[in-house]
Amino acid sequence: MRIALIAPPWVAVPPLAYGGTEAVVDGLARALDAAGHDVLLFATGDSTCPVPRSWAYDNALGVAAARPASELHHVVNAYDWIAGEADVVHDHTLAGPVYAQGFTSLPVVTTNHGPFESALGDYYRAIASRVPVIAISRHQASTAVRTPIAAVIHHGVDVVRFPVGDGAGGYAVFLGRMSPDKGVHTAIAVARRAGVPLRIACKMHEPAELAYFRAVIEPLLGDEIEYVGEVGGQDKLALLAGARCLLNPIAWPEPFGMVMIEALACGTPVVATPMGAVGEIVDDGVTGFVRAAPADLALAVQTAGDLDRLACRRAVVERFSIARMAEHHLRLYRSVVEAEPARAGVA
Repeated sequence: MRIALIAPPWVAVPPLAYGGTEAVVDGLARALDAAGHDVLLFATGDSTCPVPRSWAYDNALGVAAARPASELHHVVNAYDWIAGEADVVHDHTLAGPVYAQGFTSLPVVTTNHGPFESALGDYYRAIASRVPVIAISRHQASTAVRTPIAAVIHHGVDVVRFPVGDGAGGYAVFLGRMSPDKGVHTAIAVARRAGVPLRIACKMHEPAELAYFRAVIEPLLGDEIEYVGEVGGQDKLALLAGARCLLNPIAWPEPFGMVMIEALACGTPVVATPMGAVGEIVDDGVTGFVRAAPADLALAVQTAGDLDRLACRRAVVERFSIARMAEHHLRLYRSVVEAEPARAGVA
C-alpha cells in the first residue's frame, strides 16, 4: 500500500525534544515502512525520519509561530506532492482534511491528538462524515459528542530504542510541559511529602509556561527538587531509565500521554492521577499506581521501587509497540480504501 503521512509544520519529525504528535508520526512511518509499505512523509526539511520526504518549510516553524496561513501553505504543497502518489493519506494537520475535499478520489483519514471537549470538537464533528476520525484513547473517544469515531488506536513507541533502566538514580522524574494542567507544582509537593528527590524536565518556551515557572515553580526549587531543563534523545531516555518512577499528576483529562509509555518502555513505573487515558495505560499495582489524594500519591512514589520493572517493559511490548500501532492503522486504511469507490459513486 502507498501511504502518505502529513505532519504539522511546527516541529520536526522526529522531534529533537518535546513533540508528542511528531514522535507518533515518526514511529508510525518507520513501522509502516518496516512492514513493507511505501511511505511518503510531508513534514519540514529538518526532519530526519528515514522514509521518502518532502516539505514546504526548510525548518520547523515552532508552536509559537502557529498561524492558519502557514499551515495552509504547508498543506497545499503537501497535497500537490501526494496527488497521484498515494492510496491513502493520514493527515495530522487541521487544515488538511478540509482542503483534501477537493481531491475527491483520494481517501483521507485524520487523528485528533487533542481533546474533543474544546473549540475543535465542532470541527471534528463537521468533517467526520467525509474524513474518518481516529481517537487515541477510549476516554477521548467517549467525549466525542455527535462525532463518529472510525477507530480508537493507542499510540506506540519503538521499544528497542528504549533502554531498560534499574532506577538506581533513586529520584522521581516529571517530564512534560511547564503547565499547571500537567501538575508540576503537585509533583513537587508529592515528592517532598514522600521524601524522594525530583528531577523536572519540561518544555518551557511559551509566555504562559515561563510565567508559571517564575511565579510558582522556581520558588519551590532546591532541597532535592531540581529543574534540569528540556531534554530529548538519549538524555531523556537516560533520565527515565534512572528514575524510581515517573510522577505524572496531571490535572486535566489528557487524551493519551506519550510520556507514560516512554517511561514504561524503560521499565520505569508510573505514578499518576486518575485523569483522561491514565487508566488505559497504567495497570494499577503492576506497572504503577493511579491515585488521587496527595498522601496516596506520596505513598505510591515511596513504594514504586518495589514494582517489577520488567513487567512495565512487557506491557509496552504487548500493548504499545509501533508495530501494533501500525497494524491497527493499516486495518483502517484498508477499510477506507475499499470503501472509497462506493463513496465516490454516491458523491
